[in-house]
Amino acid sequence: MLTGELRSKIDAVWNAFWAGGIANPLEVIEQITYLLFMRGLDEAHTREENKANRLARPMERRIFPEGKDGIGKKGGVAYEDMRWSRLKNGDPATMFEIVSEHVFPFLRAMAEDGTAHAAHMKGARFTIPTPALLAKVVDLLADIPMEDRDTKGDLYEYMLSKIASAGQNGQFRTPRHIIALMVEMMAPGPKDIICDPACGTCGFLVAAGQYLRDNHQKLFHEAESREHFHEEMFHGFDFDNTMLRIGSMNMTLHGVDNPDIRYKDSLAQEHAGDADRYSLVLANPPFAGSLDYETTAKDLIAIVKTKKTELLFMALFLKLLKPGGRAAVIVPDGVLFGSSTAHKEIRRMLVEDHRLDGIVKLPSGVFRPYAGVSTAIVLFTKTNSGGTDDVWFYDCQADGFSLDDKRNALLPAEKIGPTPGTREAGHFISLTLSEDEHAKNNLPDIAARWKKRHGAERERPRTAQSFCVPKAEIAATGYDLSINRYKEVVHEAAEHRPPKEIIAELKALEKEIAEGLDELEGML
Repeated sequence: MLTGELRSKIDAVWNAFWAGGIANPLEVIEQITYLLFMRGLDEAHTREENKANRLARPMERRIFPEGKDGIGKKGGVAYEDMRWSRLKNGDPATMFEIVSEHVFPFLRAMAEDGTAHAAHMKGARFTIPTPALLAKVVDLLADIPMEDRDTKGDLYEYMLSKIASAGQNGQFRTPRHIIALMVEMMAPGPKDIICDPACGTCGFLVAAGQYLRDNHQKLFHEAESREHFHEEMFHGFDFDNTMLRIGSMNMTLHGVDNPDIRYKDSLAQEHAGDADRYSLVLANPPFAGSLDYETTAKDLIAIVKTKKTELLFMALFLKLLKPGGRAAVIVPDGVLFGSSTAHKEIRRMLVEDHRLDGIVKLPSGVFRPYAGVSTAIVLFTKTNSGGTDDVWFYDCQADGFSLDDKRNALLPAEKIGPTPGTREAGHFISLTLSEDEHAKNNLPDIAARWKKRHGAERERPRTAQSFCVPKAEIAATGYDLSINRYKEVVHEAAEHRPPKEIIAELKALEKEIAEGLDELEGML
């Protein structure tokens, strides 16, 4: 976890950016991302040097070439002088000149390197306005122990949380406890191939990687499974280059060496190379309204003829998954009960052609203050041959935070999220929530009951917070998937006093008032 001292240093740098005229939090993170990338390159180069010295042979891969870059006077600047370890100790003016005039052209030239992160450096722009601000940011980053994966991952997460708190770009960020719930329910395994076709800052992929580190530590002991984790497991698409840069850096800092994070307009481009490829899809795609048929991928329109983005994304998830692949995705409530032909067809496909596993209705305040829209998590498995039996429903009423625009935590940090607990001496000690605490955080109950959906959950009454509904009943309603269609409400019988008793009491009161008035008249 981040120390308070480190948080206050990040806050100070953040404030310095604002004072320096950079008010867009995405731009702040992008500039810090470039500097982190520079530091990472230097550390990789140092490892290669040490390896070459240890084995007494030439370096296999030189990141910083020998000689000068040929830009500007005197043949340019030596590549060695562009290394982080040299720059951080220089005076601010020299550092500023080298970074702006030489390092950034070098980063852009590195885009042919082939790794995901270098590829996203093509459009890298240096926008830090003054040498003093650059020096301040470099000093902060120099103090962070980057060899500690948890610290640098937490550092980046803390910065990303500032996107949300800054307001205008909050839509890029799914609440981390909701992501953790979806990952916990899907339980990724060492052989999964995971995709988020609207990846943003890669929150779902980072959380899936963390789940695997916590629950499948042996996968890092064998070369084959370790290589699969670093090279083949994680795939994310986005059509915003800033998001791609930030997302791939987020993955790198969380210990994934070479994830497949690439530019792709998921709804507009054909999916020839990605169809039937992934075993797990985790996503909270943007639902921006409607597209034109002309600009929509033909292979998606072939699945469902619609212009609505939320339905096109559902078609996309089915397209990307391999048979047997599973998905946990967030959708607006309208997908569950919309009455258009396309709405009904997507729901029919999930129930009849594949296996719809569950629906978790989320509280409407989960995405505040950016959107008050009601949403749900849809959980399904692609089978191409049906298989829906009973569908599990859960009515989530509390996620651990207030459901107003402030979204304040209602419980201590260790009792937030789907797996409450503390870490002591490297061991995780789980905590059980009391009934009062459950009323403030339903997520652990959701995760626990999801695992019992084939057993005890089928016996629960429709008046409970979670219950199962047979496929035949769902089909009979026109495939309506809103929980309120099936939930039963208990009306408590109110006890009423007998009318005669009430009338007698009123007469007594009337008599008392009349007597009081008579007394008052007598006194006058």
